[in-house]
Amino acid sequence: MTGLILVTGGAGFIGSHLVPKLLASGFKVRILDSLSVQVHGEVPVDLEWLTSDGVEFIRGDVTRSSDWERALVGVYGIVHLAAETGTGQSMYQVAKYNEVNTQATALLLDVLGRVSHQVKRVVLASSRSIYGEGAYVHSVTNQRIFPVARSAEMLAKAQWEPVCPDTGAVLNLVATKETDLVSPASIYAATKYAQEDLLRIGCQAMGIGYAIFRLQNVYGERQSLNNPYTGILSIFSTKIRMDSQLPLFEDGEESRDFVHVDDVTDALLKGITVNPAPNAAINVGSGLATSVRTVAEELTRAFGKEPNVVVTGQFRVGDIRHNYADITRLKNLLGLEPKVTLKEGLQRFANWVLEQPLPEDQLEKANKELRDRKLMN
Repeated sequence: MTGLILVTGGAGFIGSHLVPKLLASGFKVRILDSLSVQVHGEVPVDLEWLTSDGVEFIRGDVTRSSDWERALVGVYGIVHLAAETGTGQSMYQVAKYNEVNTQATALLLDVLGRVSHQVKRVVLASSRSIYGEGAYVHSVTNQRIFPVARSAEMLAKAQWEPVCPDTGAVLNLVATKETDLVSPASIYAATKYAQEDLLRIGCQAMGIGYAIFRLQNVYGERQSLNNPYTGILSIFSTKIRMDSQLPLFEDGEESRDFVHVDDVTDALLKGITVNPAPNAAINVGSGLATSVRTVAEELTRAFGKEPNVVVTGQFRVGDIRHNYADITRLKNLLGLEPKVTLKEGLQRFANWVLEQPLPEDQLEKANKELRDRKLMN
């Protein structure tokens, strides 16, 4: 295929892996990115690839209509990656997260509705966070249950695992399906779900094909090592290099679905190229639940060191306990399955990190902001 693809937030982690795949598939690429200090640092580095043949870079902001108008000229497809992504930070920077995530998507649809354009496909990077606590099965009735967000009171009593809201019975974790209940537990999650609804309704009204990808915990080479508000592997990698203990929230047994950026960008590329358009929400993950303790220990070993973890019992309001993806729809609609194992992906990530300057450890600064607002114990 040929044509011009706009990638918002394309100078970031996921974009740096997606853009080469788009170019190799015959597309030209235009990137719209503000080069946020929180992600790229005060002086952005390692962005020489933005001047590659077939790539046009616009430094602009998705919260400005004029930048959307300039970026959309001649575009066939859009991959919308630009977003604020910190779960904890979203709980006290509510207006900012709403503006960058929700309002910016509304502006995109406004512009598409009022200017002449050639856009035929929009792909949105959404988040598994929209599911909240995810899906469970009742230990007695075998009924599928979607627990409400854990309260600060529960967490303060170290009641980590969700229970049946009616009977208090034990719940058994299962993979979350796209048809399961959506129940955002953080402001970030709420803005991502609002993005989904806006895009779905807007694209249907304008006859534009779309794909919404609910990404699990994406990791890999070139993810930001400067952002203390998101990216647990980046946070851990800095501490490992400093021979510091790795602090595990709660009891360390909370779990996530870790998916390598190569598998994520394969899905994003397929979202642009597959015909007909999926016009659906699709989970993108490994399909496996891995505890934070396990990933901390395996990452340490990937650096050639022995694990040094400490369970802190700390918690953040808005965090979920467990979640992992049912990837049946990914296989059926796009013919994709994850290829990068966690062990391979962690080793690739560690090898890349060791080539980077040692960043400042800013975790305590981020945690203090949460404690000051009574969002963390």
